[in-house]
Amino acid sequence: MHLHSFPLSLFRPGAIALISCFSLSLVGHAKEKSPNFILIFVDDMGWMDLTCQGSDFYKTPSIDRLAREGMRFTNGYAACAVCSPTRAAVQTGRYPHRLGVTDWIRSLFQRGNLGTPEKNPTEYVGGKNRKLLCPPNPFWMDSSEITIAEALSPKGYQTGYIGKWHLGDEAWYPENQGYTANFGGCDYGQPPSYFDPYNNPKHRHSTIRAGIHKLPGRKKGEYLTHREGDEAVGLIRKWKDQPFFLQVAHYAVHTPIQSIKEVADKYEGKEGKTQKNKSYAAMVESVDDSTRDIRAVLKELKIDDRTMIIFTSDNGGLDRNNNPTDNAPLRSGKGYCYEGGIRVPFLVRWPGKVPSGKVSDTPVCSVDLFPTILAAAGIDLPKRPIDGLSLEEHLLSGGKKKLARNDLHWHFPHYRHAPGPYSIIRRDKWKLIKFWEGIYELYDLEKDLGETKNLAESMPDKVRELDAALLKRLKADGAKLPKPNPEYSGK
Repeated sequence: MHLHSFPLSLFRPGAIALISCFSLSLVGHAKEKSPNFILIFVDDMGWMDLTCQGSDFYKTPSIDRLAREGMRFTNGYAACAVCSPTRAAVQTGRYPHRLGVTDWIRSLFQRGNLGTPEKNPTEYVGGKNRKLLCPPNPFWMDSSEITIAEALSPKGYQTGYIGKWHLGDEAWYPENQGYTANFGGCDYGQPPSYFDPYNNPKHRHSTIRAGIHKLPGRKKGEYLTHREGDEAVGLIRKWKDQPFFLQVAHYAVHTPIQSIKEVADKYEGKEGKTQKNKSYAAMVESVDDSTRDIRAVLKELKIDDRTMIIFTSDNGGLDRNNNPTDNAPLRSGKGYCYEGGIRVPFLVRWPGKVPSGKVSDTPVCSVDLFPTILAAAGIDLPKRPIDGLSLEEHLLSGGKKKLARNDLHWHFPHYRHAPGPYSIIRRDKWKLIKFWEGIYELYDLEKDLGETKNLAESMPDKVRELDAALLKRLKADGAKLPKPNPEYSGK
């Protein structure tokens, strides 16, 4: 029987006060709600593309506030130097090499007449001019994988996806992977256009002529990044009284480099020490605009204090001889094994939980997002290998609680840039790059962030140690490794 079933006249005044306090505490406890999560996931944003990261050209005041009001990781990493593998790692908390998605997924319009095959390819690929045979990349992430949405939904979470997905054809779109709502997630790797109606009516393929899935034109000329932000604001308003997870996966700042002229003109005649592309700067600013609008609606609806915002990128910035961005002091950029290809902005803001203005040098990775979000939501991890670690205790302690991890791993078993397929291990300050044709590069990232001095020849014992650890991990996880090509001609 409940206490309120008894008439209060039966209790002494002191007891009535005690009961009142007890009742209020129950009400307060009942009103406690699960945290919300917003993951702002930018495409191709480099480590130096934010003011808070050191840019003296791009203007990002709203994103910078996330850093000031939360924690900024200086050693934040994407799980791959290209997009689809990192996106799969974010959704599952598992390394790309465990998932088998180790390169970017080719969209329907990039496959000729192949269409959607009955199953993913398994035969190794290569040619007589290549020393190694390489595993094929799939056309989708298997539905057997458990996404963030599928892990959160049974616990009462609304889940929304906005922007770039790039993890397979229609049967594997976000709405078929656990998401309640999807605005824009499809097989595209880049948008046909950044301006409404977001299509290319003269393209040979119907998917490009049609425009972005579930983002139909509504206001001719509207900028895509602003539209994505507006859809995010709409879902936040709709779900304000329920716990939600929202991934805002901007197509920006990926090519094509298209911007609003009036915004780009603000950067005319201005240059940073290394960065100078005004159209790219305007694209970066559009991501900041979206972040500003998301923050504003959270405050308006008074749910800001129970919403964790994570901001990061799927790989490093596209740096082709300083175009469209420049990742200096990091070496190289998107697609490459060097820090410019894999090191990315990584910010976490959680009011009242994560202390403000903290900077952590702990290496963290895309695979850590899945377990971090589940831990913060009070949800157990699925019963399968999860490669990431929850950052929750590290965040709540202001960086004092260390992570129980020594190594991070990358595996790209494909030919893209010379000298061919590679894998990486980072252990403490050491980074070993194993090129599968037999070349090694070893760098001390504390002393040589720009990876200018290869120590492999002078430190053979360290190379052997790290190489053994890397191979052991890849084999234990079932990674598909390059293998000798019996038809290699040697030319």
